[in-house]
Amino acid sequence: MHHPLILPMATHVALTALLYALLTIARAPKIWGIGQRRDGSNPWASIEPRISANLSNQFEWPLFFYAACLLLIHAASVDATAIWLAWLFVAGRVIHSSVQILTMNVRLRGLVFTINFLATLGLWVVLLRTTMA
Repeated sequence: MHHPLILPMATHVALTALLYALLTIARAPKIWGIGQRRDGSNPWASIEPRISANLSNQFEWPLFFYAACLLLIHAASVDATAIWLAWLFVAGRVIHSSVQILTMNVRLRGLVFTINFLATLGLWVVLLRTTMA
């Protein structure tokens, strides 16, 4: 039987893999000449830096998400709140990636990041509550 926190963690890994694939596609015209415009330019040139920045973001704050999940798994004490917060984090990451890649709206991106931020802090509260009890 798998642990209920493994699936949200694996879903975030899948999101990160998807971003690597998108970045490869966005860089293909420049690196391999595949998909260039007739004039030789890259049709993805404007979006490539945003995909790259978002991919880097997947290795920053999510570190604290993974640490909390792994510690909760190790503590063998996961309640419905922790599972809900883990899925909220993943949903927030998907929304954050969409906003960062598809728009230039930094204000909205900051608001969306708050979902991930609070979900992760919530996981740490659950962890502390569990281990301090």
